[in-house]
Amino acid sequence: MRSAVRTSTPPPSAPPLDVDRIRAQFPLLAREVAGRRIVYLDSAATTQKPQSVIEAVCDFYRHHNSNVHRGVHRLSHEATEAYEGAREKAKAFLGAADPAECIFVRGATEGINLVAQAFARPRLGPGDEILVTVMEHHSNIVPWQLACEQTGATLRAAPIDDDGALIWDEFEKLLSERTRIVAVVHASNALGTVNPVKRIVEAGHGVGAVVLLDGAQVAAHLPIDLPDLGCDFYTVSGHKMFGPTGIGVLWGKREHLESMPPWMGGGDMIERVSFEGTTYADLPGKFEAGTPNIAGAVGLGAAIDFLADTGVERIAAYEHELLEYGTGRLSAVEGLRLVGTAPEKSAVLSFVLDGVHPHDIGTILDHEGIAVRTGHHCAQPVMDRFGLPATVRASLSVYNTREDLDALAGGIEEVRRLFR
Repeated sequence: MRSAVRTSTPPPSAPPLDVDRIRAQFPLLAREVAGRRIVYLDSAATTQKPQSVIEAVCDFYRHHNSNVHRGVHRLSHEATEAYEGAREKAKAFLGAADPAECIFVRGATEGINLVAQAFARPRLGPGDEILVTVMEHHSNIVPWQLACEQTGATLRAAPIDDDGALIWDEFEKLLSERTRIVAVVHASNALGTVNPVKRIVEAGHGVGAVVLLDGAQVAAHLPIDLPDLGCDFYTVSGHKMFGPTGIGVLWGKREHLESMPPWMGGGDMIERVSFEGTTYADLPGKFEAGTPNIAGAVGLGAAIDFLADTGVERIAAYEHELLEYGTGRLSAVEGLRLVGTAPEKSAVLSFVLDGVHPHDIGTILDHEGIAVRTGHHCAQPVMDRFGLPATVRASLSVYNTREDLDALAGGIEEVRRLFR
């Protein structure tokens, strides 16, 4: 058993949060499971939704439902205003310079696929390389594998150490003049590792590569400042930042987006269509073919409002306290090993327990009303790196408490008792 683990450096001091008031904004947290108050520790899979987001989506359908951009009637104007207003909020949240650089997609997965097919595929050929890391989610591996199969390019993966941190020297060795794309997770969903993304961007640009950052696990937990990061593409998923499912944002530098062919063809992404040829709409319309997820965008805008009102810096500080407390509680459990102990971490606690399969742990905890995630977390190369079939993952958010972590530790002790 590991007696102590390192956690990330605390964020700058921020006023304390009224967690009881925050919890009261999330209706699902009032549910009982198995006769107990639910303890939701699966926010890395999807966050719960505050009432403001739920109401925003319902209000759109009740009072403003119409298609965007195409109509001259009042409802269409209202829907368009709400949809484009959400884009403005996304621009401000990410620190982007231009809302037209913010493309609405179904989530980070679609954002990465869009870049792989519309940006990378036309530019790659045999001898070219794409560099990722071993800690990537499958969504930041498979799209690049497909692009390599289509073009003859090669996918490289930088290794991680026993703590789950990127081995920088090995990453640098894999960078070369052949590297065309660097695609790296900002924070690992399976380990919680927060990568040195500014340094990665600088190193990638140093060899002439374009850099994409997968921010799905960061948007609800740490501030994002695109000008400071300096990357070429950045993508987030709405459902991991208190918004609806099926909506997200791909941000890209205008010069890249303008150089890319459309991702899909259809309505609203065109300027003019004839059988002799088609001309395409300006950004962002070129990449938003068909009727978009309008209500999802409205809900995402409400989620961004929630994050702004709560303060991402305050969330980061509070979650860091929870991470430290949870690390101490779990480290004290006999036979438990934490997997992912990098010095810079987000609020994720992955672990295994001697003699017990993670799926059994998850099932028993569910009987106690505790929701955790078990399995490979769509990160099988991470499991292979640690020689594990699966882990248990408790992922935290602003609505969690020390009492939740106490319940988790108590539930694990019950698992140990049952498997003695």
